[in-house]
Amino acid sequence: MCWLYLLIAGLSEIGWAVVMKYSEGFSKLLPSFFTIFLMLISFGFLSLALKGIPLGTAYAVWTGIGTAGTFILGIFLLHESVSVLQGVCVLSILSGVIGLKFLS
Repeated sequence: MCWLYLLIAGLSEIGWAVVMKYSEGFSKLLPSFFTIFLMLISFGFLSLALKGIPLGTAYAVWTGIGTAGTFILGIFLLHESVSVLQGVCVLSILSGVIGLKFLS
């Protein structure tokens, strides 16, 4: 269950990071509300995951999911540019996250 909690925490982190962009510096009420709401969900599920996953592993996976997912959604939703080397770097983050899951 702890790994499921960690996945939910990571997906929520992607959500709050993307929605925060739409809040325009917390100047728009609805996106600001959803940013804070998703932050609370993300931290809550991370805290549940920490009951059964070591801190270093959980934090690295949580931030890795958030980093890679936010990067990918930035490309598709916000039409941000990406280079081949940036793509390789994100793939290395994802491979590290997968490695941490299977080596723990």
